[in-house]
Amino acid sequence: MALVNPEFVDAVSKGEFNASACMNCGVCSAVCPMGIELLPRKLFRYVLLGIEDRVLDNTETIYSCLLCKMCEANCPAQVRIAENVRYLRYYINKKVFKL
Repeated sequence: MALVNPEFVDAVSKGEFNASACMNCGVCSAVCPMGIELLPRKLFRYVLLGIEDRVLDNTETIYSCLLCKMCEANCPAQVRIAENVRYLRYYINKKVFKL
């Protein structure tokens, strides 16, 4: 069971998390040099749905991203994937690591 936090997306990015444009086409996962299938398709959906626990459960995956922008360069919806991952890392640093 997952708890839903409707303010989660705002807490992550102050309104600049543009993942709602994601079409779930899978291009990002296909071109990822790390082969990280979860990132960003499902992960961004968790944020938009407010499922904070599932995002925090994937902290290791979020920090595995190289921020190389291969996914972003190939995204047909022009989602700012690397910037969204940075927002998630910043949130995790504040929430989990208390930095």
